[in-house]
Amino acid sequence: MSDKPLIDAVVASLKAAPAVTAIVAQRIHASPPRLPTYPCVVVTRAEGRPAGENDAIEHLLTLTCASRFGGPEEARALVAAVRAALHDARPALSGRRLVNLRVPYADVFAGADRETALGIVRVRAVTELL
Repeated sequence: MSDKPLIDAVVASLKAAPAVTAIVAQRIHASPPRLPTYPCVVVTRAEGRPAGENDAIEHLLTLTCASRFGGPEEARALVAAVRAALHDARPALSGRRLVNLRVPYADVFAGADRETALGIVRVRAVTELL
């Protein structure tokens, strides 16, 4: 069970979303970069589990939106743009069919270093074999 097709589709969708790229350009990563440039969006967690028939999989992704703007405003705008780009989106997946994609949760908070504002966007998707 692999989350890679969904992660690739989510990253591609965000890179194609003008409201997201206006803030982060193309700094949208499927895995954490060693030395990130801010602001950026990173897929920081992926979980998948069986969900019913047709080899369905329920995927839970956590996207982290990070900003060093000097306050929470940029992180809030980025979270809103990511949420709008993904909620009910229908990106094409390789080898699977997307049943649904939702953004059930988002939050913005100060990072432990007090320099970084972080946003969390949780994505829930269900996919089936073609």
